[in-house]
Amino acid sequence: MTVKARHRILFINGPNLNLLGTREPEIYGSTTLAEIEDAVKRRGAELGISVLTFQSNHEGAIVDRIHAAVAEEVDAVVINPAAYTHSSIAIRDALLGVNIPFVECHITNVHARETWRHQSYFQDKAQAIIAGLGAYGYIAALQWWAWKLNGGSLGDI
Repeated sequence: MTVKARHRILFINGPNLNLLGTREPEIYGSTTLAEIEDAVKRRGAELGISVLTFQSNHEGAIVDRIHAAVAEEVDAVVINPAAYTHSSIAIRDALLGVNIPFVECHITNVHARETWRHQSYFQDKAQAIIAGLGAYGYIAALQWWAWKLNGGSLGDI
């Protein structure tokens, strides 16, 4: 069942996530980014959420997409910054500059991996962090935003 969209959520995926499904499937799984985006859009329609998606391997393109979200009246962002998690002050500043709340999302449990992956330039400003749920993490982020944007009452669960 599709519900009229009341909110807009932008899903941003950083470098190399276009390779999901083929890149190190033993770590990232066999689900492609296109499959994740399709699933999130379907679930969004059921929840009354208009889902926008974007992927880029280029930091400046991600910054530009975040800036454009203001004119599109995006209510929230779900971002998997991928390798930029540990290095991009520019993307962090863009998110803070547009004042759109965001969830940081990772397919793997970054805290169970190499030590350098534990540092995030986003973690102290994110509304929530989802890590280690595989492709389902994107659906979890969407469902949390739907709940939060609609008042966040436990009676709604």
